[in-house]
Amino acid sequence: MRALRCGAGLIGLLAVCAAWAVAPVRPAIADPAKPRPNVILILSDDEDVAIHSYMPKTRALIEDQGVSFDNYFVTYSLCCPSRATTLRGQYSHNHRIQGNVLPSGGGHKFRTLGHDQSTVATWLHDAGYYTGLIGKYMNQYEPNEQTYVPPGWDEWYAAGHDYYNYVLNENGRHVSYGSKPEDYLTDVIAGHTVSAIRRAADTGKPFFFFVTPYAPHGPATAAPRHADLFADTPYPRPASFDEADVSDKPAYIRDLPPLSADQIAWIEDMYRRRLRSLQAMDDMVESIVNTLEAVGQLENTYLIYTSDNGWHMGEHRQQYGKTTAYEEDIRVPFVMRGPGVPKGGRVTQMVLNNDLAPTFAAVAGVTPPSFADGRSFLPLLQDPTQPWRQSFGIERRQTETDGLVGAATFHAVRTEGWTYVEYATGECELYDLTADPHQLANMAATADPAFLKELAQRAAELSNCAGKNCREIEDAPVGASLKVAASK
Repeated sequence: MRALRCGAGLIGLLAVCAAWAVAPVRPAIADPAKPRPNVILILSDDEDVAIHSYMPKTRALIEDQGVSFDNYFVTYSLCCPSRATTLRGQYSHNHRIQGNVLPSGGGHKFRTLGHDQSTVATWLHDAGYYTGLIGKYMNQYEPNEQTYVPPGWDEWYAAGHDYYNYVLNENGRHVSYGSKPEDYLTDVIAGHTVSAIRRAADTGKPFFFFVTPYAPHGPATAAPRHADLFADTPYPRPASFDEADVSDKPAYIRDLPPLSADQIAWIEDMYRRRLRSLQAMDDMVESIVNTLEAVGQLENTYLIYTSDNGWHMGEHRQQYGKTTAYEEDIRVPFVMRGPGVPKGGRVTQMVLNNDLAPTFAAVAGVTPPSFADGRSFLPLLQDPTQPWRQSFGIERRQTETDGLVGAATFHAVRTEGWTYVEYATGECELYDLTADPHQLANMAATADPAFLKELAQRAAELSNCAGKNCREIEDAPVGASLKVAASK
């Protein structure tokens, strides 16, 4: 069965985004005198849901002491676009960071557009928070080339993309690290984070830290103390691994041959490397929790662990990557503890990385600028039965591939039970996630036309929404045509 061609709607939509930069907007502070909690966001790099289970300390110290978000997604599964969304609460089509390097993305473009003038860091800093970024900032921000520190950050330890032999921009000063065990990047980030927490606690201000290690991103180098772990751990092979029949998939998947023995051996090796590299992250979480407890701030701190995007290895014949609309790439781990967070709870609603900045603004008692597309998810912790979004958009808009495997331009919509994807080629995919969670059977050619049209319209609307309009579209019911068809 060939992939259904759904017209060229996406091609036109890609040209709709206007070339404008949002002017800096100062948020309104609800009550600056009211005591506010701290926030620490730990953002791993390329961590999929499955490998998160190999972090026992993080699970015990955050998840077991708080909640797990079972349906947390990123709306653009690529490093730089996802980080821009985290900082500004916008879909990629609005902040226009759509790749890792120029001309479609990167830290230089983020700055040129003026986006660093209004981020969650500036919002909270203006509201009296002590702030810091420790770790990876954005692609094409090279610490050994720049002394620039964006607005809103009291502490700045920006790293490059190496586990050893790298340079940190430490508050505008270049500091070189070598290849000794104590230079291992994740451990250095942990040390700077612990020190920053102690300094922040001494100020008496609430604090916000954005902690962004490089692990488990390739080459997924482990700390020496973990180098021998997981030597025989096999890579799990879901039903989509090396998918046997891809005739109903889009061309970029159809053209892939079955995985070779060498590719599978590489996947097995990389899987073990990724697991090993996460262990220092697990140690870092423990050190952060211990430090918060030592300075008397653990119970007053929202501590969140998540990832910038997911990662696939072998699913649908793809050896590796992260830029698709498949579940392996858009669904990432998300655990949280903090004041008022129920212990041992689970949040099942669809929460997005678009929601991070608005949520942290809500913690600080700040109204985010109107350009924010996301929403605070704090109300879900108080009443998980309240109305919530019914759908959200997924995007990939860049035209160059950044050297990534399997890159394809698309827009998509994800609902509670369905994923619909429309590619710039005119091909499309539709998956019933309840009956087919591994996304093996593309139903686009056989689905009820009215339902397909409804999803296509929702995907198009979400690919051009902005601010409040995004939330209104997300909240609108979807699937009415399917219900009507089922009742006949």
